[in-house]
Amino acid sequence: MTMHPLLAEALAAHGGLDRWRRFGLLSATIVTGGALWAMKGVVQDSDPRRSTVALRREWASLDPYGNPDWISVFTPGRIAIEDRSKAVIAERFDPRAAFAGHDLTTPWDPLHRAYFNGYALWTYFNTPFVLAEPGFAIEDIAAIDGNGEQWRGLRATFPGRIATHSRTQDFYFGPDGLLRRHDYHVDVAGGFAAAHLVSDFVEVEGIHLPTRRRAYQRGYDLKPIFDPLMVSIDLTGFEFG
Repeated sequence: MTMHPLLAEALAAHGGLDRWRRFGLLSATIVTGGALWAMKGVVQDSDPRRSTVALRREWASLDPYGNPDWISVFTPGRIAIEDRSKAVIAERFDPRAAFAGHDLTTPWDPLHRAYFNGYALWTYFNTPFVLAEPGFAIEDIAAIDGNGEQWRGLRATFPGRIATHSRTQDFYFGPDGLLRRHDYHVDVAGGFAAAHLVSDFVEVEGIHLPTRRRAYQRGYDLKPIFDPLMVSIDLTGFEFG
């Protein structure tokens, strides 16, 4: 099957699908902030944590999580908090169901947040390469203006097997083919529309990865609403495994 031309260009700009498929894991040190956590009744600090995701299956972990000796372990069907001996501190099966009826300010418990962190970081770390996997439907959408550039757009419909923000998500690429913006609805928090800006790319093992992520609510005109900043993620120390 012929790959969508803009997706093919984006994959090449980010380092190439063949190179990406040499690796099985990607990890980075992250520092997270933003207003979303307080809206969810979650305490957020500026401590660095190590996030690791699988590249061939949907799995992610965050170390530490909630306690210096605990980590989170995410898959679509189970979220868990474990200690370093893999003893289970808390777990939830069918974790998506636990968000039924939630809106933007419904409080989250530690397992709600761990699930959100897991699927979100897995999606971000695997973008745009995951869009070439079986089951994705890709179509063109209108370009937008971003910082004086024209950002060309793709809409991806995710297969149901993948836990992510929403089934349909939009991706915008700059003239160099690199990702500039990622839009979606946060279904686990009432479905609000988000505009997620990415920048400050680094090259690791020939793959180009963004180190700065800023997510905002999105207005009806498709423009980010810059106040408040909903989620910030700063990334350093990328490593493939």
